[in-house]
This record gives sequence, structure tokens and C-alpha cells, in this order.
Amino acid sequence: MKERTVKSCQSVVLLSDIHGNLPALEAVLADVEAHGQPNAYWVLGDLVAFCPWPAETLARLRALPNVRFLRGNTDRYLATGRRPAAPVRSADDWAQMPARLRMREANFCWTLERLSFEDYLFLRDLPTRLETEVPGYGPILAVHATPFDDETNWLPDTPDEAIRPHIEGIDSRLLLFGHTHRQMDRTVGNVRLVNPGSVGIPLDGDPRPAYARLAFTDGEPQVTLHRVEYDREAVLAELEQVNHPAREWVGGLIRRAAPG
Repeated sequence: MKERTVKSCQSVVLLSDIHGNLPALEAVLADVEAHGQPNAYWVLGDLVAFCPWPAETLARLRALPNVRFLRGNTDRYLATGRRPAAPVRSADDWAQMPARLRMREANFCWTLERLSFEDYLFLRDLPTRLETEVPGYGPILAVHATPFDDETNWLPDTPDEAIRPHIEGIDSRLLLFGHTHRQMDRTVGNVRLVNPGSVGIPLDGDPRPAYARLAFTDGEPQVTLHRVEYDREAVLAELEQVNHPAREWVGGLIRRAAPG
């Protein structure tokens, strides 16, 4: 598992799961600027797949000052050609599987066609962990989903006992992650778990882009969770304009702000 150690930062903006939604990202960055620029940005993965602006979103993220990135599961799918499992739980699942697999592959291919070879190399070489030491506090760790994989969902209502065995061996008292598209700030055992939510496709019933700001005061972490307004209709219109192969599915996620 690739790791990257970064210099300690006293104020960090956490962004995750942008998914190529440039208008949502711009709205978040405007809100960040209104609250004061941080010392650093940490981007916790899932950068470009699904929404209509993959290359533009990646360029905007890479232009941020003092920015560090993690690789998310969809970044891995794009860079490696691997795909998530497609479990069959019912006869309906089985009947719908061919169409779902065709749409999924068309979605990833559409994104790849809009990325450069240099973009591909960037996604391929992203680390899976970021670690830093904060003076007066100790180590903090950031991953995309969990310390052991990039696909497991730790939700706000996931029982402590389902999480605790997987965090007992980490050195950090603060674990940062994304992946679920749901904001979270809770403590399991002696580890604080912070999820900034999704910039591009929130799935917690609130369609507003989400992010978090982390700062340290007297050696203790202070986390603020933020939501911002943006023009969802512009994204829905662009999905139609570019004839995106997954426009109905992605558009439904953006409208509902819920899985489906």
C-alpha cells in the first residue's frame, strides 16, 4: 500500500468525492476563500468519474496551493481497468445486470476519453494514505474509505463494533476519510473519525456540496463541517448536452442526494 508523509499543517481544508463536478467544486472553493485560506488542502479521492468535467476538475484541483491527494476507488478503476464487484441479490438484480454493466463501462470509458495521458499517470501514481505529525497532538492519518481498503462503507450509523477491530492497530487518534458521500464526525474507542462528505455527489439527503475544515488549537483538533449552495441545474443540463452515457443515473443521484 502506497503511503505519503506530508509536513504538519495547522489548518487543512478536506475535500472528497468531487467526481468531476466542477460547479460544485468552484462553489466550495469560493466558500473556503470567504472563510480564510487554509495552510493546505487534502483531497481524499474520487476526483473525476461520473460528472461532465473530469479534466477541468482535475486541473482545478491540482492548481490549489499546497494540495495533497489520495487515490479513491473510482480513481483506481480508471487507472487500472478494474471494476467494482456486482453482487446479485435477487432475480431483479440478475435481470438488470447486463444493462448496469454496460452503463458502468460506458461511464468510465467516457471519462477516460476526456483525460490526457498525463492525467492518467497522475491518477495511477496517487498514494492510498496520507500521514502527518501535528506538534502537541501526534500523528493523523487520511485514507479514502478505511485503513484497509478503498470500498468499505463506514456510515454515520455503522455500529462501533464493526469499525473498532479495524482501527485498533493505527497510531493516529484522528482518522480522516471520504467515500460514503456523507459527513460524519464521531469517535470510536479512542479514534476520532471525520468524513467531510462529498463535494460533487452528496448522498445524505442534502444536495449541497460538502467539505470540512480542520484546525488545531492548543494542540487539539477543531473540525467544522460546511455545506454550500450551487447550481445543480447547470450540472443536469451539461449531462444532457454532452450526451453522457450515465446521465440518467448521475442526474438522479444529484437530484435526490441519495443512493439509487
